[in-house]
Amino acid sequence: MNRKLSRWVVAGAAALAMTLSACSGSAFNSTTETAGGSASAASEIMIGALHPLTGSNAADGQQMANAAKLAVDAVNAAGGISSMGGAKLALTSADTQGSPEVGQSEATRLIEEGAVALVGTFQSGTSANVASVAERNQVPFVMDVSALDEILAQGYTYSFRLQPNASLMGTQGAQALDAMAKASGTPLTKVAFMYEQGNFGGAAYAGFKEAADAAGIALDPVISYDPAAVSDMTTQIQQVAASGADVLAVAGYYRDSLLISQAIDIVKPNLKAVYGVANGAYDQASFIKDAPNGGEGYFDANYHWDVTNPDSKALADLYEKTFGQPIRTSAVLTYDAVWVIAEALEASGSTESAALRSAIAASTYQPLVVSNGPVSFDTTGQNTNAAIVVMQIQDGAVRQVYPDAVAEAPVRFPA
Repeated sequence: MNRKLSRWVVAGAAALAMTLSACSGSAFNSTTETAGGSASAASEIMIGALHPLTGSNAADGQQMANAAKLAVDAVNAAGGISSMGGAKLALTSADTQGSPEVGQSEATRLIEEGAVALVGTFQSGTSANVASVAERNQVPFVMDVSALDEILAQGYTYSFRLQPNASLMGTQGAQALDAMAKASGTPLTKVAFMYEQGNFGGAAYAGFKEAADAAGIALDPVISYDPAAVSDMTTQIQQVAASGADVLAVAGYYRDSLLISQAIDIVKPNLKAVYGVANGAYDQASFIKDAPNGGEGYFDANYHWDVTNPDSKALADLYEKTFGQPIRTSAVLTYDAVWVIAEALEASGSTESAALRSAIAASTYQPLVVSNGPVSFDTTGQNTNAAIVVMQIQDGAVRQVYPDAVAEAPVRFPA
């Protein structure tokens, strides 16, 4: 199966909108088989979605639950799983509350209730626990957003990740920065790097350093910090200014990255650019509102939905029309994750766990996020075609600028 969004989005949008109010979950038909059951008896096939629907990450979690429902409705509107007699998908969304322990218990519950596959979870710690549950129960788990490298370093065979991991985002981010600087005629010699001191920041830094070393770019100074404890970054930015670095790269979350932008506005270091690496702020519309000077010129190398892809734009338009807000990349990744499972159900013609797992592993789904090609999972479950795109705030809007194949505006470097 290789259905495209354009096949249903126009004709099916009105009908889909009537069903979306139930996006927090849908009824599970008692005839649906469990992960180890027979495909022939299934009239509904349950997929479980695990996201933080409450708590500090609820905005993303709610969007991701909404997108999972959109994907399920899209599959059903297109005729369901034809290799299984037109069986329909049913979705049950569970609230992880942002807690790894709650995510683990909710994953167990969904599997016990008959989920043949899981998607989630936005947070790496929660996904690590869910991956363990999925492996123990031999139920496929497709991660939408969870960057921590170590999740797939456990030898699991039932867990898969669509997005690039943290170290890959660091590596690709450094390569893109080097390429953009050279193309502008201003090659880099020294980059300052600031990162949150957790596993995510450390992995992004390690990947960036490997590529920077290969390009002959020195990293100095390198500054780690506790994102929960910092309240002012002036001292750190003074250190960056004194170093003579060409660019400041930042791998952090929203609050701490905003603090860095405020300190830059005060200290005014002589930089060619501020460059986010999988940054939680520098490609967000809210950052434009919150940052000094609207964050004009700031870059971010991150995963992102492809604004140049007509199918991606159609999904974004439908989402905004239905829910009254712009779609986030996290939600598009959830949409992609559900479709990976749907295509695998079509290919395998079965809900039997080993068959479904094998079909997911062989997926060639074409994602709606920026990618180097169709999904291609390696033996660890990592999508090897996962890719970053470089975005830049230009004239009060976030624009895709690199690579050229997905650019909607030229790079402005130095910024």
